[in-house]
Amino acid sequence: MTWTPGDREEPSAQTGPALEAAVAAAGQRAAAGRKALEHLALLLADVGANGDHDLGRAALRALARSPKLVVRLDERTRQMLWYSSDQSTAPLARLVAGLSPPTVNPLAVALASTHGDGRVRERAVLSMLDEPDPDLVPFLVLRTGDWVRQVRDRARAGLALLLADDPATYLPAAMPMALLVDARPRGGFAANQVTAALLSAPPAVRRVVGASGSVAQRRLVVEMEVVQRRLRIDDLVALAESETDVRIRSLAAEAACREAVWTERLPILRRLAGNRRPDVRAIALIGLLRLGERAEVATRLDDSASLVRAIARAAARRVGTDARAHYRAAVTGPAPTPGAVLGFGESVSETDAPLLNRLLTHPVAAIRAAAVRGLRQLDAVETSQVMPLLTDPSPSVVREATTALRPVAATLPAELPWRLLAGARVELRRAGYRLLGREPVPVRLRAALLLAVDRDAGLSRRGRADVTGLVRDASRTTWRRTPLPALDVTSEQHADLLVLARRATPALGEEVSDLLTAWLAGPPVTVRAG
Repeated sequence: MTWTPGDREEPSAQTGPALEAAVAAAGQRAAAGRKALEHLALLLADVGANGDHDLGRAALRALARSPKLVVRLDERTRQMLWYSSDQSTAPLARLVAGLSPPTVNPLAVALASTHGDGRVRERAVLSMLDEPDPDLVPFLVLRTGDWVRQVRDRARAGLALLLADDPATYLPAAMPMALLVDARPRGGFAANQVTAALLSAPPAVRRVVGASGSVAQRRLVVEMEVVQRRLRIDDLVALAESETDVRIRSLAAEAACREAVWTERLPILRRLAGNRRPDVRAIALIGLLRLGERAEVATRLDDSASLVRAIARAAARRVGTDARAHYRAAVTGPAPTPGAVLGFGESVSETDAPLLNRLLTHPVAAIRAAAVRGLRQLDAVETSQVMPLLTDPSPSVVREATTALRPVAATLPAELPWRLLAGARVELRRAGYRLLGREPVPVRLRAALLLAVDRDAGLSRRGRADVTGLVRDASRTTWRRTPLPALDVTSEQHADLLVLARRATPALGEEVSDLLTAWLAGPPVTVRAG
């Protein structure tokens, strides 16, 4: 079954997999607003008070997959449930009353740890420690930052003992939540404990923790391995070549190149200098410079990455190569490369900018895009020449043209951004929206409402985020009983915004839609005659 707000089935009618699916679905909806989160908490309270350990375990497994959802539940349940006078919260009272072995449900313990009464939270922490359970560890980690000292001290002592006694079981369960709350007040204790446990954990445990979990978790594991020098240079090279996360990849590349410089292993540096990742190439070229291979590094003047080109120009100066002359020859030659065109824009003065104008119609899209970027870097963009590229067949050219024209968007034809926003291609709609990004609030609100229902998921997500930002900014600028800031619009524009707001309601979610409706309703809006 799939549970939906307002349709709460008896917990006994649910199976474990169905409940996991219901919690996962409710958790996704909980991001939309407080009411969805309240429905999720009530569902969990029903299961916890029912005493079915299997269902409680299924719900905990579903929660464990989303530490952020656990944090939101902990933050909101006190306000929405424990202190509520609604009779629908009766399961919560039964849950607290039954917080004693052997009848206690693990899910009941987890929910009780979010109670507003510190004594109840302390009882929940004691229950967690009496019968340790990896599924409850995320809730225990939260209590290590509790504002009540007694609760905090018990949770901290318990977490430290669990990690010391059985890191293989409890470290993978504690690490995601510990890293998530590290920046919170009193949240650093848990992060320090998992770091200490990771340093002393057996290699098998470190491999398990490093192979799963969030990017932050993998970063910490690799950092510890590098700091402790537990990885061989071949392992570091392999990690630098295969890793997708830029921080992990750069960390491995730096360690590998440092070792290669110390041991003068040029083949490794040259191998990494040919890597497809710009950050790895840059690190390897610095290693080659340290070993005196300046001439070799200077051959990378036309690299596609700006940092690599900058390193190559520094090397070229040391060996007496004129980088500007090299770039002028490349740009005016029969076969310019994108890297050479970009390097030209980074090196010459504005007086040389006309050399790029002829490349705006080059048959290769990458050259056209590089020419537009070069003109922008030289502050030599001519609107009449770049504006036709807003409808270029290449998305990269459209993106560069949009970036170049945004500072002068007010000088463009007024209908152009809206025409682009209604275009069939994703990159055209994105360009139109970006060109409207510096317009007054009513214009930006209309554009964001149009984008919120876009058929492209990325554009729709951006539109929803911008509508949310505009609405919340407006609501924060007022005090409790004062009207929301006025929207200076005509009657026709006001009617148009109302239609767009109604159409976007399913995409925006209940909370944002309510705020938007209040903003657009009646007195808060200054309506001018058309």
